[in-house]
Amino acid sequence: MRRIFAFVLGLWFVGAPAFSQDAAAIEDVIGSQLQAFNDRDVAEAWQYASPNIKRLFGNPGNFGMMVQQGYPMVWDNADVRFLELRDVAGNLWQKIMIRDAQGGLHVLDYQMVETSDGWQINGVQLLPAPDVGA
Repeated sequence: MRRIFAFVLGLWFVGAPAFSQDAAAIEDVIGSQLQAFNDRDVAEAWQYASPNIKRLFGNPGNFGMMVQQGYPMVWDNADVRFLELRDVAGNLWQKIMIRDAQGGLHVLDYQMVETSDGWQINGVQLLPAPDVGA
């Protein structure tokens, strides 16, 4: 039993630094894309999208229009808080809390993929709003 525990603990120590490096890189990618949207630099924001997203929307203009219409809290973001990074069935998902231009809070889940160009955003899901009690 001790050997199994030591083995699992050893794997965790070996994997933790890599996961931490991935987390920092992923936060940088998401943060950079959010800043690009605030700057209205859709061509720059497009660079952080995965090949699948690029195939789906075809060009930066279509992509920008989809974000502006479908994710207004991303298009006009005021504050971002990075929550947990999770591995779900072999895919990394970064949860964030974002404040929109009107002050509303939203929780989003970003699916990330590692490509030859580094980490890229492969999709975004709007999650149910967190319960905020008085």
